[in-house]
Amino acid sequence: MTLTTPAEAPARDGRRRALGLRADVRNLSLLGVLAALVAVGGLTRPAEFLASSNLQLVLTQASVIGVVTVGMTFVITSGGIDLSVGAIVALASVWATTLATQEFGFAGILFTAVAVGLGCGLVNGVLVAYGGMVPFIATLAMLASARGLALQITDGRTQIVTVPSVLDLGVPDAYVLGIPPLVLVFAAVTAAGWLLLNRTTFGRRTIAVGGNPEAARLAGIDVRRQRLLLYLLSGLCCGIAAFLLIVLAGSGQNTNGNLYELDAIAAAIIGGTLLIGGRGTIVGSVLGVLVFTTITNIFALNNLQSDVQQIAKGAIIVAAVLVQRRTVRDSEA
Repeated sequence: MTLTTPAEAPARDGRRRALGLRADVRNLSLLGVLAALVAVGGLTRPAEFLASSNLQLVLTQASVIGVVTVGMTFVITSGGIDLSVGAIVALASVWATTLATQEFGFAGILFTAVAVGLGCGLVNGVLVAYGGMVPFIATLAMLASARGLALQITDGRTQIVTVPSVLDLGVPDAYVLGIPPLVLVFAAVTAAGWLLLNRTTFGRRTIAVGGNPEAARLAGIDVRRQRLLLYLLSGLCCGIAAFLLIVLAGSGQNTNGNLYELDAIAAAIIGGTLLIGGRGTIVGSVLGVLVFTTITNIFALNNLQSDVQQIAKGAIIVAAVLVQRRTVRDSEA
């Protein structure tokens, strides 16, 4: 383990302050991008975009992928990746909406969705942490398996939810001060994720493992156990997101969560989480989710083709990665 000398301490603190300043600038930049998008939406489709119902829809849609992104941020911060989040959401949503599960009502659906998410996260964690598998391969295998199992359960059919207490969460009468319950859940998960990453030893261990696993091990951190817990956390977020999606759609389908892994990774990257690990930001990830969701909404309102939307997202991701590389070089200089 490398010890820091008194002469090196000021330089180290200076680098940390510089990184913190860059994070603040990045978040302000994302807020500026979000404000610009709101302006574009207000100018192109003022009546539709600025309607309270549409703004509620944007926040509601952001809630599902946002919860997934919170879990993804932790995994990427640790130097890992999870390509299976979308498939886990699909599997959890269809398993939780089978006729047998719906017989147990609200609690049965919620418990099943969360349990399936945790189970898949446990498998990913064991394969990566204790099986020595590369995260890309392990989670890719889970992606294929979960999608296949979801298709087998549904036989390609949509499973309609008939539990009133679940469906009632998606109606305007359930809104709290005009805020949909799904958005409140998203806010709670975001707040919990921020506290966990920035104010607990669990968060510091996550950053340490992502920054230098060997140094973290020498410092007394159980790296394998930490990675297992992180994939469990990602699975938990997928289970919660699956329940939110069930409320939003009123059904379970094997196609749910399609490309969620790409959206979650992209949101985390443009928010400032390093792909190589060692740094993560929950606030930036949430802002990234809001940026992408707003772009999707503006494109839909203006009847623009989805391929143009994907090109725009790709350009944003490339720009964010280039900015990250420059930030890393500057911090190492």
